[in-house]
Amino acid sequence: MNIAQLYQLYSQSYLVDTDTRKIRKGSMFFCLKGDNFNGNEFAEEALKSGSNYVVIDDEKSKTSPNVILVENVLETLQKLANFHRKQLTIPIISLTGSNGKTTTKELINAVLSKKYLTAATTGNLNNHIGVPLTLLSMTPKTEIGIVEMGANHLKEIAFLCKIAEPDFGLITNFGKAHLEGFGSFEGVVKGKSELYDFLRVNNKTVFINTDDELQVKQSAGINAIEFNNTVVKFMDANPFVKVQFKNTMIESNLIGKYNYNNIAVAVAVGDHFNVPETDIKMAIENYIPANNRSQLIQKGSNKIILDAYNANPSSMQAALENFAQLKDENKVVFLGDMFELGKDSMAEHEKIANLVASYHFSKVFLIGKAFSATGAKNAFVSESFESFKNSINYSNINNATILIKGSRGMALERLLDLL
Repeated sequence: MNIAQLYQLYSQSYLVDTDTRKIRKGSMFFCLKGDNFNGNEFAEEALKSGSNYVVIDDEKSKTSPNVILVENVLETLQKLANFHRKQLTIPIISLTGSNGKTTTKELINAVLSKKYLTAATTGNLNNHIGVPLTLLSMTPKTEIGIVEMGANHLKEIAFLCKIAEPDFGLITNFGKAHLEGFGSFEGVVKGKSELYDFLRVNNKTVFINTDDELQVKQSAGINAIEFNNTVVKFMDANPFVKVQFKNTMIESNLIGKYNYNNIAVAVAVGDHFNVPETDIKMAIENYIPANNRSQLIQKGSNKIILDAYNANPSSMQAALENFAQLKDENKVVFLGDMFELGKDSMAEHEKIANLVASYHFSKVFLIGKAFSATGAKNAFVSESFESFKNSINYSNINNATILIKGSRGMALERLLDLL
């Protein structure tokens, strides 16, 4: 069966599933394989659970006419997604960046959905599987698609662009994330700029923050929709970010000046697509961060900024700089190790340890093997969360403003149960 024929079956429902625990009636189920599972083994279960068709690449699993045998399930999923994208006559906006991708995607979706029927990446499903699934979630009723793209190696963004074929693109920023995979900061810039390369070659359009010199440089030669601090003016971040757009003041629920860029591009995108100012304001002001991303939590006498979804040297520095400028007096910091830094790990952890010491916060706690190997000053340092949690008198932390930040693998949200 070729892709066009498979597409005719998919278009009966425009539903694709990959998890038998979440099957929707009438869907097409793709039996993906992973390191610890073989989706082909669930073909029969998928049919019984409500899928109309199942795509497999193991002949032993072909038990009925509705089980479709292909050479490679993942490649077929990607090809079907690109075939579907070619049938769509809607603008596709793709975004990537070192920090803030998911928040920016959520803000853009909130703004555009005030006027259009949108479809956007769910959570951070932004890889070689997530991007095809996002595209295949779009139906003939969808008016704008928003596709988040993640990468930790060169050529990944280029590959995702071939699948999604975006009409518009944006890069939130270039930072020191996934240095282990990209090899260096220069590798990060080159890898993320693969989105710019696609837009340039295909005569598409970029949203560009002209206050970011690196964005300006890397996007040279592309049709551009420009914005900056003059167009969307930063007003305050103590702790929530406030911006002004034209005659409208927008008071967000996002903490930290670093979220200004995420808000600004969402405003610029909404303005380009003619979303009324009042709707842009409402969308951004009603957006509440979740999933450990810059959440403000009140617990007892303490005000906690929980930013424990992920961390890299760039986002860690931005969080600390923002925390330092808050007007609160009793400020306490909990930082966890930053992962995927490769050969730069020791130097980058040392820089953060020195930076946090320079701010003279009330208390500083550094958790993880990398931080414990630094020459951290004026900080309590522990090699692991387990050794840390039993050695601190949490009752001494009262009436404080607390920052919690670390890489996903550190799971520092566990601190909430202790504080």
